[in-house]
Amino acid sequence: MNEIKGDKAYSSARHSKYWQQLQTLAKHPWSLAQLFSQDDKRAKHFSVQAGALYMDFSKQRIDQTVLSNLLSLADSCELDARIDSLLQGVMVNTSEQRAALHTALRLPETATLQVDGQNIVDDVHHSLAQVARLSERVRNGTWRGFSGKAITDVVNIGVGGSDLGPLMATTALDEWANTSIEVHFVSNMDGTQLDNLLKHLNPETTLFIISSKSFGTVDTLSNAKTALSWLLATAKLRAGTEDSVLRRHFIGISANSEKMSAWGIHPEHQLQLWEWVGGRFSLWSAIGLAIAIRIGMNGFKALLSGAHSMDEHFAQADFADNLPVLLGLLAVWNSTFLQVNAHTVLPYDGRLGYLPSYLTQLEMESNGKSVTRNGDHIDYDTCPILWGEIGSNAQHAFYQLLHQGTQQVSCDFIACVRRYGDEARNSSLQQQHELSLANCLAQSRVLAFGNAAVTDLVDPQTVSEADKYKYYRGNQPSTTLLIDELTPHSLGALIALYEHKVYVMASIWDINPFDQWGVEMGKQMADSVHHAMQHIQQDSQGQFDTSTDQLLQRIKQLS
Repeated sequence: MNEIKGDKAYSSARHSKYWQQLQTLAKHPWSLAQLFSQDDKRAKHFSVQAGALYMDFSKQRIDQTVLSNLLSLADSCELDARIDSLLQGVMVNTSEQRAALHTALRLPETATLQVDGQNIVDDVHHSLAQVARLSERVRNGTWRGFSGKAITDVVNIGVGGSDLGPLMATTALDEWANTSIEVHFVSNMDGTQLDNLLKHLNPETTLFIISSKSFGTVDTLSNAKTALSWLLATAKLRAGTEDSVLRRHFIGISANSEKMSAWGIHPEHQLQLWEWVGGRFSLWSAIGLAIAIRIGMNGFKALLSGAHSMDEHFAQADFADNLPVLLGLLAVWNSTFLQVNAHTVLPYDGRLGYLPSYLTQLEMESNGKSVTRNGDHIDYDTCPILWGEIGSNAQHAFYQLLHQGTQQVSCDFIACVRRYGDEARNSSLQQQHELSLANCLAQSRVLAFGNAAVTDLVDPQTVSEADKYKYYRGNQPSTTLLIDELTPHSLGALIALYEHKVYVMASIWDINPFDQWGVEMGKQMADSVHHAMQHIQQDSQGQFDTSTDQLLQRIKQLS
């Protein structure tokens, strides 16, 4: 069975003999304790490195036979050709009939990538030059508000990838900030975030970035409208005009310049997106303006460079040494074959606190699909449910379930090796960092080996009835990613690693990771419900289902 993608047919992994062999292997009673006892060099055999990223996947429930079959499965679906198609601008987003060229956003200026006869690298770097120009005006104080005062605060208004990406990266790299300008993020449509924020900001010195690919997202535009009203309330008292406020306090980032202009964004303050950039892959574009303002354009370019280095590794490294390929294949093994349908991301570094939320969207919006690219119903498990938290917090929250619950959960542990330096004044911070690293390693060890990690007690039947609540079963699979040091470059590589992991998973599952139709119907229904909410009569019934009708009536009664 072949799958048509762009102008090339690819084989389906589902019908490969390796798929069948993996199904048989999955029935084996895999024991991490036994796997380690049988191979004293297991950790060396199941670890790889690319640049500043080191990945140990020896605590996954695999052996060389499983790994060989996974790699052969990747070959059977022509993953190498699929990777080339992604990077070369082939129409990999089949449902929307376009390429997915987020990797082009981090190509160097000297590169060439022809898509429909046009070198899109020129467009990308023209946009980056605009990002550099606008961010520098804000950073050096030449951008002034309606009263002539320099900007002190920037508020990024977006949702989904237009919020999660820049929020995650800006937070992670805040130690690299070299400006006093504060950057804030607003995404919630109910106004809570914005209301709380505006109470502490000065309208004369606040700049808003409206980030929306379509410039029609109701969440984003409702917040933008409120922000404009807040500014006008002050500006009019000071003889300002609406045009002046719009020009001096708003930047738009979108693929729809007409809607930006109609809203009132000045043409010089409009930054371009392209239809071939999905929102959850867009932080490398002008959507990253907030990042550039906070850490400077050089830092932002280092972020892009780190991602590009992972792109090159993904394209060139042998699959057996290819971090994204291995990470993706392990995810397929766990979810599809072992039926481990929950996955958690556990960064042991407070700077990466928003990474789990970012990856939740990246993976579940991309791969939460139940039909193939050809529209056939899928009869195997695809994307697991993903969540996460800073590891030290998670230890006091949901680790109870990881260690002693009834669910199987795969885990990604992420930690940065170097931090704080050797200065005497930071000695206590260095000790805290080492304690965090120790907890990271300890938790993955206990998840893998259970009670045997600290005692010889391996059989729950030998535990007294009174003490069985203390038993740790172990055998929970995990991967540990060590980052030499968290920098813009290494963060870029880390994010790109997970982007490519998603593509590998989708290629094996024969799904399209670049559309998101699963979010559209809810938006449409919300419009209908909102209209009914505005016009509902006390005795109106039968507009929707009885539950929704009843809830609408309750809201009306209390409004």
